[in-house]
Amino acid sequence: MRSLAVALFAVVLSLAGPALGAEAPQNFVVHQEPRALPELWFRDGDGHPKSLADFHGKVVVLNVWATWCGPCRKEMPTLDRLQAELGGSGFEVVALSIDRAGVDVVRKFFGEIGIRNLALYIDESGKALRELGIFGLPATLLIDREGREIGHLVGPADWDTPEMIAFIRGHLDQNSSSEKTEQQNVPAADVPPGRDRGSAPAPEGRSAKIESKEKAP
Repeated sequence: MRSLAVALFAVVLSLAGPALGAEAPQNFVVHQEPRALPELWFRDGDGHPKSLADFHGKVVVLNVWATWCGPCRKEMPTLDRLQAELGGSGFEVVALSIDRAGVDVVRKFFGEIGIRNLALYIDESGKALRELGIFGLPATLLIDREGREIGHLVGPADWDTPEMIAFIRGHLDQNSSSEKTEQQNVPAADVPPGRDRGSAPAPEGRSAKIESKEKAP
């Protein structure tokens, strides 16, 4: 009985990690339960097709942006520093450009402002806006290791502040603890290989004012 109580206490602590630690930054909406995301396809800087499924197993900060969006340009260096701080096998900042001008304009902008840690991803079609229900830029989603939306923020933010890093690190640690607990306590037969656990409602629409001379596609 004592070992069972200890195990249950550990699970409670792992689930409550972020709630007991850093609070959500201003304007960051955290869902009570993770929400399923649609399949999202785009390309990397070399033209290879990518999808959110390629990041399964990582906590992801998905930032949808464009070079013509003033606030997007301003916050990009902070996302680069966030990637430098937390990036690795368990975390990645995915900065997804929706520039219709193509990858070269994004690569030029990255070079101009000295982006060194972010990979280049692009969706010239702008389908990401419709599929994610985004109505303004920048828009950022925090995604768990199972590819589900933990929460989102509409508008620019300083992603490299101690408070923001602590908030994201809390979810990074929580996801890692939850994954270990599931591996230890759930019989293999309960979860067939290659299948996700459950689903959640699709993300709600997000809106914000776009400070730009060009409208999103």
